[in-house]
This record gives sequence, structure tokens and C-alpha cells, in this order.
Amino acid sequence: MVALVVGAAIVTSIAASVFWMASRAPVHRLRADDATLTARGQRIYAAQCAACHGARLEGQANWREPGPDGRLPAPPHDANGHTWHHPDELLFRITKFGVAKAANLKDYASAMPAYEGTLGDEEIVAVLSWIKSQWPADIRSRHDELNRSAEP
Repeated sequence: MVALVVGAAIVTSIAASVFWMASRAPVHRLRADDATLTARGQRIYAAQCAACHGARLEGQANWREPGPDGRLPAPPHDANGHTWHHPDELLFRITKFGVAKAANLKDYASAMPAYEGTLGDEEIVAVLSWIKSQWPADIRSRHDELNRSAEP
């Protein structure tokens, strides 16, 4: 039951963030077809993200259930996860600022670090572009449509 309540709170806050961002033009666009950028993103992902999210984007076990510390394990970034359910700009903000700040969740504790000060904006875009480049064509297409619908 706790997982359901926590999950609902996260979804609601992320939805509110998406709505808020819809009034603004996206600043950061993923470029999954840019081979140079995605190669850079793959290297950065291996160094900064794979320890938690998995070398194959598989995430951690039971990622939808809070662990003993009350925090959700790292979700998968492959087609089985929910990463592709969020527009580019929100993915960028979550990565740069952390889940709590990006989704305006004042008291949300997350194991996901904010990468502001660790990775530059273009490095974050590179990582996210590489992740997107690994999705099947139909998922990428659905994500592209999500981005179009998130634009003002």
C-alpha cells in the first residue's frame, strides 16, 4: 500500500511538472540519431549511471517498491521502464537537478543524485540521447510524439 501511495504521489508531481513545462519551449532535445553524441553518452553512462541503472539499462530489482531505506531502487531505462514516458526536458531536469527538485517534491528522498556540477548540460543530453538510441523504433516514435504534445 505504501508503494502505491508513494507511486501515486510521484506520478502526480511529475504530471504537474510536465504541465508546468508545457507552457515553455523545451530547451534540451535528445538527439538519438547523432552517432558522435550517443557514443559520448554511452561512455558517460558507463562511468556515471550503469552502477545503479545497469550496463544494459535494466535497472535494479523491484524498482517499483521502496527499499528498507524508503527509497525506490533505480528504474530501468530500457523499453520495460518508464523513462520514455517523460518528455526530454523533464528527463534532463531529473538528471541535472534530481527527482525532488524536477518534480517539485519537497520531502522526496531519492538515491538518484543530481548531476548539476558533475555533468555539463551537453553531457546530460549525450547520456539521455544514448539511452533513447537503445529503445526500439516504436518506443522512440512514441517518445517523439510525447515530446511534440509537450510543446506549447
